[in-house]
Amino acid sequence: METRSHRKFLLRKFFDEYMDLNRSKEDEQVTVDSIRNGVEFKGTNLWVLIFATFIASLGLNVNSTAVIIGAMLISPLMGPIMGVGLAIGQNDFELMKRSLKSYMVATLFSVVTATLYFLFTPLDEVQSELLARTSPTIYDVFIALFGGLAGIVALATKEKGNVIPGVAIATALMPPLCTAGFGLATGNLLYFLGAFYLYFINSVFISLATFLGVRFMHFKRKQFVDKEREKIVKRYIIWITIGTMCPAVYLTYNIVRETFYQTSANNFISHELQFPDTQVLNREINYSDKTIKVVLLGKEVPENQIVAAQTKLADYKLSGTKLTVFQGVNNGVEDLSSIKTMVMEDFYKNSQQKLNEQTEEIDSLQRALSLFSGSYVVNERMGKEMKVIFPEVRSFSVSKGMELNIDSNRIDTVTYAVIGCNRSMSVAERAKMLQWLQARTESKKLKLIINANQQLKTSSDS
Repeated sequence: METRSHRKFLLRKFFDEYMDLNRSKEDEQVTVDSIRNGVEFKGTNLWVLIFATFIASLGLNVNSTAVIIGAMLISPLMGPIMGVGLAIGQNDFELMKRSLKSYMVATLFSVVTATLYFLFTPLDEVQSELLARTSPTIYDVFIALFGGLAGIVALATKEKGNVIPGVAIATALMPPLCTAGFGLATGNLLYFLGAFYLYFINSVFISLATFLGVRFMHFKRKQFVDKEREKIVKRYIIWITIGTMCPAVYLTYNIVRETFYQTSANNFISHELQFPDTQVLNREINYSDKTIKVVLLGKEVPENQIVAAQTKLADYKLSGTKLTVFQGVNNGVEDLSSIKTMVMEDFYKNSQQKLNEQTEEIDSLQRALSLFSGSYVVNERMGKEMKVIFPEVRSFSVSKGMELNIDSNRIDTVTYAVIGCNRSMSVAERAKMLQWLQARTESKKLKLIINANQQLKTSSDS
């Protein structure tokens, strides 16, 4: 009994020391004001949003991840979304109305701006960055939830750091809206619905995370003098919350089911459709149609083995799923064309991967080579400068080498300068020369070796 109490004491002490948010909690009113100020979408905020939408659309159009990240950093979309969570946590109906209004205004302006851009852009090719925002997964839900928690914790504490920009990048609110605009501009309803679906899910779970953070950190709730009005306000907030959460819960449930289905289908293919001298060239898993299409390449698999594999679908919780297996070129011209395309895609992916690896290796070698390219610093001009500043110097050389610290087993790159002169140099002169050589060679870690009257003396920076 005593041991259990001691363990509880130690555990409580650990949480109080390391996990207590109140130790660095910002003034509550400062946090609330900060969120409130980001709710309004008028003037500057609205123009920044429009420009961020254009930047994100350009990034999606040219498939530039860096540009998309830049757009997410300057986008003020997080404001009204966190405002909704704060309003629910504090029972502030006025703030909720303002936040929802701003949220709808921001969403409308973003979609319209993106639609206008994609209507007039000459680049109409669908890029990978754009396709990645057309269908949410369970991972997007978790990213939005934990990103929102990180955001509210950062805002509510003094050590804010770079959390808010990181949350804006991680939760990725702007790209789905731009993709929705692309769907409208091209008449592709599936792109629009999928992207808006992702945006809505992210928004709901960021708001939920903000609400949980507000309640966990015990923010003060709004007090009403009129108790009857308080009941009405709470009722409105509850109904709005339910109206928002019910679709989100249903959609999330479908995402979870689809994720499980995809995982089960991949497990089935990996375990039941692996045959000797045969390779799974391509797989297509469709949750909505409950179909699995697999292309096999190599030695033809007997039909009875495929039938046997199909009977095991139920073991992987894939009952009702239709399995279609294509083998080689026995399925006509269309299948042959499909196989050729898949082979080329596979070849391209492998080649691209190999190319990326080689590029990384070349970059690494170039960086390593640049560390030893120190001989170029010795030239005629440098010699003339040396003669003016240090007339006693008769010769000098500069080179780079590797230095191993025996105790730490650490290897550093060091620049060595060997100076030949006709007299000994004072400590001040050696320090001046060391400083000049460091500036001239752009080497912070430089060892100076002075050879005066055949006597070798060394000096180096610490």
